[in-house]
Amino acid sequence: MIKVMSFNIRMGLANDGINDWDFRKSLTLGRINEFAPDLLGIQECYDNEAQAGFLKQRLSGYKFIGVQRGGNSGAAMEMAPALFKKSGFKLLGSGCFWLSETPEQAGSLNWDASFPRTCLWLRLWHYNTNKILIFLNTHFDFQPTAIIGSTRVLRNWLRRNADMPLIVTGDFNTDKESESYRVLTKELMDTRPNNDYTFHDYGRIETGGPIDWILASAHFRIVQSRIDHYHENDVYPSDHYPLLAILDWQS
Repeated sequence: MIKVMSFNIRMGLANDGINDWDFRKSLTLGRINEFAPDLLGIQECYDNEAQAGFLKQRLSGYKFIGVQRGGNSGAAMEMAPALFKKSGFKLLGSGCFWLSETPEQAGSLNWDASFPRTCLWLRLWHYNTNKILIFLNTHFDFQPTAIIGSTRVLRNWLRRNADMPLIVTGDFNTDKESESYRVLTKELMDTRPNNDYTFHDYGRIETGGPIDWILASAHFRIVQSRIDHYHENDVYPSDHYPLLAILDWQS
């Protein structure tokens, strides 16, 4: 079994009142520890001591790998890091590409994207089964043309690695009626193929699109998937609910 979590934790610099990072960081950490994922894809993690440093220190059982997205904005130090349990996997290799027309160029920006966006991948040896897989985490831009362009870049990468077991986590900033969803689910299966929403804007949105996805190749079967709706009164772990899946290898 492999427990997978995708969690947009909302950038720690955001001014969110009672849901500022300092007020909710213990809840964020608590939801991660409660599920204890083997693989964890995080989006909107700011590379400073207050946010990334906090998680690194308190998630000491995990290997934390993140790459700043770059660019010229105040969010250049934002990352979409990938984490794995040190007790469960050995890192065989890793890499990062940008969602642009020049994916190997750090900080590259195309189409109508508001920010540079990354895909971070890890090649992992699973100790329990002696099998190798690739774990990828991403965060798409929210501009329509950038979403389509990013989808094509990711699809091409997936096809080049189609012989490998693949698990992908991400905030795709588009719903399951979109072209992006149709394209990517031709390559991989959706581990939660319904329209349960994940973005909720700290409880202010009760219906919406399921923009956070966990996708997997046919090497895996879905044992369980759910959304974690935990919050304490008006304080939430994030403005997104974390998405959880338990996968097993196909026989």
